[in-house]
Amino acid sequence: MKETQTRQRLTRTQLHRQEERIKFALRDQVAELASLLEVVVSCLVLLGLLISAIPVAKEMLTLWSSSSTEAFQTFLGHAFNLVIGIEFIKMLAKHSPGSALEVLLYAIARNMILGHGSAVENLLGVASIGLIFVIRKFCFVPSFGATMPGGDVAEDIKRAFSGLRKENSAFCVEETPAPEKPKAE
Repeated sequence: MKETQTRQRLTRTQLHRQEERIKFALRDQVAELASLLEVVVSCLVLLGLLISAIPVAKEMLTLWSSSSTEAFQTFLGHAFNLVIGIEFIKMLAKHSPGSALEVLLYAIARNMILGHGSAVENLLGVASIGLIFVIRKFCFVPSFGATMPGGDVAEDIKRAFSGLRKENSAFCVEETPAPEKPKAE
């Protein structure tokens, strides 16, 4: 009787371990698929940016003949949209909160410059931009990006690179210096 209970426990434990392995494998595959979809979306946004850059270039040529500030405002709006799109693609590629903050910074700046808001809206925009700079200065942690605000490399990045160098050194072939040629006298 005890022996069958022990076997049942072992099989339950084994089944639980196998179930956990299957769950882990499925989660890993879902994460890989999500990463692939993210790359596809990034490529589509990049394609859209390239397509929308053509009319912006044409608008720049019309600025020579037009002396109105409205044409310049339109051109500036489209240029800002391109910059925000570029920063958005960088955010998707880098996966860092620092790049997300940059997208927000450009979007707020665009709204302040091109939007003809009230003084209160402009004040809120300036406060938002100031808050973004405060966040980057004082709430910046190494996991936010590769460098600290002073320009030093973050500690976790240093550890990651040193680990990569150790792994890669096992596969690298060291070059031996060429023998020196005897000098002719």
